[in-house]
Amino acid sequence: METLATIGDAIAAGRLGYEDLTALGEEIEDEWSYVTDLTSSWLERFAEVDLARGGQALPDVVAAAVLALVAESAAIDDPHRAIDWLSTFPQVLLVALGEPT
Repeated sequence: METLATIGDAIAAGRLGYEDLTALGEEIEDEWSYVTDLTSSWLERFAEVDLARGGQALPDVVAAAVLALVAESAAIDDPHRAIDWLSTFPQVLLVALGEPT
């Protein structure tokens, strides 16, 4: 199992999971612009949090929650469902990290 020691580690793990969802969602041509715009906005927000708090220690319970979130999103194999998760995933990640959404 991966170890997440800092908020930066959690953001990195979350980013990879989010990018996988994005790639799946981009398979729906009619939603491509929506997916890329939404992804761009949330990845900017992730970068802001990483810059501000990336070095802070991550409690074990939060690390476990982030890993569970990423694992749950990795189980998604339907592009339409991935698109639904593109707006939910970042909010769950940020709430787990104690950030406003």
